This record gives sequence, structure tokens and C-alpha cells, in this order.
Amino acid sequence: MAQMNMLEAIRDAMRVELKRDPNVVLFGEDVGKVGGVFRVTEGLQSEFGEDRVFDTPLAESAIGGLAVGMGLQGFRPVAEIQFVGFIYEALDQMFIQAARMRYRSGGRYNSPIVFRTPFGGGVKAAELHTDSLEGLAVQTPGMKVIIPSNPYDAKGLMIAAIRDNDPVFFMEHLNLYRAFRDEVPEGEYTVEIGKAKVTREGSDVTIITYGMMVHTSMKAAEELEKSGIKVEVIDLRTLLPLDIDTIVESIKKTNRAIVVQEAQKTSGIAAEVIAQINEKAILHLEAPVLRVAGPDTVFPFAQIEDVWMPNVGRIQAAVKKVLEF
Repeated sequence: MAQMNMLEAIRDAMRVELKRDPNVVLFGEDVGKVGGVFRVTEGLQSEFGEDRVFDTPLAESAIGGLAVGMGLQGFRPVAEIQFVGFIYEALDQMFIQAARMRYRSGGRYNSPIVFRTPFGGGVKAAELHTDSLEGLAVQTPGMKVIIPSNPYDAKGLMIAAIRDNDPVFFMEHLNLYRAFRDEVPEGEYTVEIGKAKVTREGSDVTIITYGMMVHTSMKAAEELEKSGIKVEVIDLRTLLPLDIDTIVESIKKTNRAIVVQEAQKTSGIAAEVIAQINEKAILHLEAPVLRVAGPDTVFPFAQIEDVWMPNVGRIQAAVKKVLEF
């Protein structure tokens, strides 16, 4: 086992697949010699050459179009969109061309593409760099959406995503890149796409979350346990496809739930999770399922983002509210 942070784990996953499959290619803005703005791809161009790891112009639509074209020709592109707010220029290529390729071609072609992008608040970045735009992707049939919360999952999910024949939107939280190190196996392994993980066992309330909010929720659960409240925490890991079975099994045990997301409240993954809970587990609930999320405003400037984002206190208040219902 090696000790890696999430940035290093994602890099190692791409290295594993570049070695294993000559059809894997990496490209994006400054991913080559520089190694990307956060150095996620650092050293990969010198190791695998400019034909396998290369820079593109500052044109996200071109990055998306190149990925679709190379996917049609048998390559497995890993295309980096440098910051999440820049995906708007590539939405046609990502959410229409890539996501519908199998359907449009009657199964003759697919789009084995990974679209990587950093996102997430708490780092005081500039506008358009930190928005949580996973809700856009989750509404796109044919697109898989992955948001890891730790190095082990990040590596296993990245390898699984590169090997998948469907397009994958792989979102990497900025605040987790260098947050901590964890034991990560060397060499290849995969984490199943579409499978959530219970990261903390509990009996009173279920918290369903993903990404950076897993860690915020775990802190809230630790504080609540001091007052005798046992919280179960589920890390979704994959938002689409959604592992509703793991969620339902937890609710059968706790009978109460809240969903925590960093994104704005309206039309986010939390709303979809609650809808599916109502369809499949409503008779096991003893209180309404609550959401803890960002306000329905534009992601704020750096000076006030800490007030805007969900925090331990807001999560604790939601847990107590469902317990007191």
C-alpha cells in the first residue's frame, strides 16, 4: 500500500491505464508539460510522450469535440475541462454528442470518454471555478456522474471510468486534492460505478451525501454522537447511476434521513434522492426527509463563501429537526 492524497491517486489511476491500454489518451489545457493547473497530470507527458498526453487550445468546445471524435475511432480519451464553470462551452459535445452516441447509432458506436473537472468551494477561488454543476449532468441520459470523496475511491473509480464504454463526468473537489493521505493499493483495481458506501454505521438518522460533504457530515455525526445520537453516513460516490438500494436499506434501519449537498438546493441530486426514497421507502419514514444545501443564489465571492456553504452546524440542526418531528 502507498500513501496518496486524492490528486496523486487520480494521477496514479491515469498512469495505470496509460500503461495498460495504448488507446488511452489524456488532453486538455496545460495538462502536458505543466501537468495541469493543479498538477494532477504532472509527469505523465514525459513518461508517455506527447502523442498520449498533450495540450489543447483554450477552447472547451474543441476539447469536447476531439474527445467525441477520438472515442468514435477506438480511443479512450480522458479530457480535462480546467474548471467546472468552463463546461458550458462544451455542453453540446458532452451532453448531446457523447451521451447520445449509442442511442443515435443504434448501438454501433459508443463514447468511452472521461470528462474530468475540478469543482467545489472552500478554497476561495474565482467566479466559475467552484460551482457544483453535477445537477446538469445527472439530468443527461447516457452520462455517468462520479464524485469521489477520498483517494482510494478516486483511483478505483477513475480506472473503472476509463474502462467504461459510456461517457463519464468525473468531478474532483478542489478542497480534497491535498486534504489528507490514505492507503491506496499500487497497481490496478476498480471501484464499482453505481455503488454507494456506508462510511459510518448508525441507528437514528441516515445522512446521504457525496464529495467534500462526506467529511463535513462525518464531523457532524461525531459531534452528535457525544449527545447520544447515532448517525449513519452514506457516501453516494456515483450520482448517476444512483444506488437507491443502499439508501433504502439504511432508512429501513434508521427511519429518518437528510440529504446533504454543496450545490444550490433546487433541482439538485438531493431532490432526486428524496423523490426515490418517497417512491421506495416512504412507509419506513417517521419524518420528512430534509435537505441541507447551498442557497438558491449564484455561488458567492470568496469573502462570504464559508457562510454560503453547508456546514457542521446546519447538518446538526437538520438531524435534530427530523428526530424531533
